[in-house]
Amino acid sequence: MSKEHKQADLPAHRDKRFDGVRGTWYWKASKPLRVVVHFFLRIRNAYIHYGGLRGMYRRWKQKRGEAVKRVDFGTKSFPDAARRKAEEETVFSKDLKISVLVPLYNTPEKFLREMIDSVKAQTYRNWELCLADGSDEKHGDVGRICLEYQKEDRRIRYQKIEKNLGISGNTNVCFSMATGDFIGLFDHDDVMHPSLLYECMKVICEKDADYVYTDEATFTSPNLDDLIVLHFKPDYSPDNLRANNYICHFSVFDEKLLKRSGLFRPEYDGSQDHDMILRLTEEAENVQHIPKILYYWRSHPASVAADINAKTYAIDAAKRAVHDHMRDYYGIEVEVESTRAFPTIFQVKYPISGQPLVSIVIPNKDHTADLKRCIESILNRSTWKHLEIIVVENNSCEQSIRDYYRELEQTSRVQVVTYEGEFNYSRINNYGVTFTKGDYLLFLNNDTEVITPDWIEQLLMYAQREDVGAVGAKLYYADNTIQHAGVVIGLGAHRSAGHTHYKMPKEHLGYMVRLCYAQDMTAVTAACLMVKRSIYEEVGGLDESFTISLNDVDFCLKIREKGYLNIFTPFAELYHYESKTRGLEEGEKLRRYEKECAHFREKWRAALDAGDPYYNPNFSLDYSDFTLRF
Repeated sequence: MSKEHKQADLPAHRDKRFDGVRGTWYWKASKPLRVVVHFFLRIRNAYIHYGGLRGMYRRWKQKRGEAVKRVDFGTKSFPDAARRKAEEETVFSKDLKISVLVPLYNTPEKFLREMIDSVKAQTYRNWELCLADGSDEKHGDVGRICLEYQKEDRRIRYQKIEKNLGISGNTNVCFSMATGDFIGLFDHDDVMHPSLLYECMKVICEKDADYVYTDEATFTSPNLDDLIVLHFKPDYSPDNLRANNYICHFSVFDEKLLKRSGLFRPEYDGSQDHDMILRLTEEAENVQHIPKILYYWRSHPASVAADINAKTYAIDAAKRAVHDHMRDYYGIEVEVESTRAFPTIFQVKYPISGQPLVSIVIPNKDHTADLKRCIESILNRSTWKHLEIIVVENNSCEQSIRDYYRELEQTSRVQVVTYEGEFNYSRINNYGVTFTKGDYLLFLNNDTEVITPDWIEQLLMYAQREDVGAVGAKLYYADNTIQHAGVVIGLGAHRSAGHTHYKMPKEHLGYMVRLCYAQDMTAVTAACLMVKRSIYEEVGGLDESFTISLNDVDFCLKIREKGYLNIFTPFAELYHYESKTRGLEEGEKLRRYEKECAHFREKWRAALDAGDPYYNPNFSLDYSDFTLRF
């Protein structure tokens, strides 16, 4: 292979600066030293990250528990004889046939048989398997095996395609064969959980769903129990889907949706499933998620599960799918760019309409240095200039802050107003809003500092959308660990709300790279939160019964209750110099915090009982890093 071809085949993320060193004798000779150095670096980083030896031990126990739990999601989760009998004998309120569509192309015999056998093993019996075979002449055994199965089970339907039409064209042939009420999309080298179709039917009947998807796992061929990735997904999240085809496998949907959305489109081959899922979910009236691993995605050298570079054309196809979807359905010309995480994990950039005034509200008491750093970073680093800053002074005692206020009086875009009552975070912010003129409000803590110059644009592009309420930024502590990357309700010791990926390193990709793309969340922190004035007024502002804590989460839940989405974007970054070592306040402050947690749990009991739709019930509520519940 030529040097040029070798370079072309390198992963997109590979650092090529060391390509002149790799392969040399001294590089090979240094391997033992490098292994030792990297080991001690990992230990040092773990020591810092987890808070010493005790924290490292706690993390080790946590990961050990996860490893034990992981086994439960393989064949151990398959129904035993009694459960199988009960599922097979279940009579649903609807008598629906599910057509499982599988386009075939040069499928290895072992993969083909395991795929078909997994369909035949389904506890729900009213299905048909539609196999469209585009294999070349050298793989005639594919057709022979399919016809063999067809003779044994008439629910299996086979058609040979004379000329390979590509994955979209071949799948469309499967569509033409289907006679079912619902359609399921299945890859030719993957495996179904025996209860997959049963669980789908259960949700379709109980919740009147017209689109259903499940969680999935990637396994290393040939061992189904060698699970290398467990993908536990959130409930339907349109922004997640645009940035990342998180739904992927397994999907089943009402065949009527095809009449509105259309069939697979060959121009998106490689990401034809992303294109199709975007269109189907857009047309669906009730998208439901089953938080169970019911699909097994085989990883082998030629699969996308192993390496996206096996299908490099999929990257451009996915970008076009997202771009064209937003253009065709919403009339919006978005920009779609690959992120640092992965070529098919996208940053979707929405156009900003006009030059709306953004009103930034900052409560403050003393803390001159913090406030000065915050305001200077806004004025000096922000590329968005059409803004005003309302500083709400609350009972400061220090002379230095009064001197700084006099300086601010000379700044045209900054206004200092005085709130004279006792400290109440909600009331102070509501008071500050009365002095604002902008159509967009940006609540900001005084101990923040802007990192990304276009942070306001990154928030505004989402806040402008008609379907969006609150938009939150990614916040870091001074040591470059994560303070905020979205809020999950029910998370934490008090079972009220907690931040995801808390204290993880700034560079961390997050669970299933969730730190690398904008996504729908139940709530975001008011340490940096943008919202339309009209929505702020619609929900009645911040609830002043929450004087210190959880007022922002309550605010976001009120917004969600009105039908709006709340979004976290990692592309607006700020430092938040809140002390990470202070812990819970003691005495009266602690009692007040616990009282507000109790108040929150009582007010939002139904939402907490239902669970956070953007989390997953398989995750622990004791940890913020998407640790499995065990």
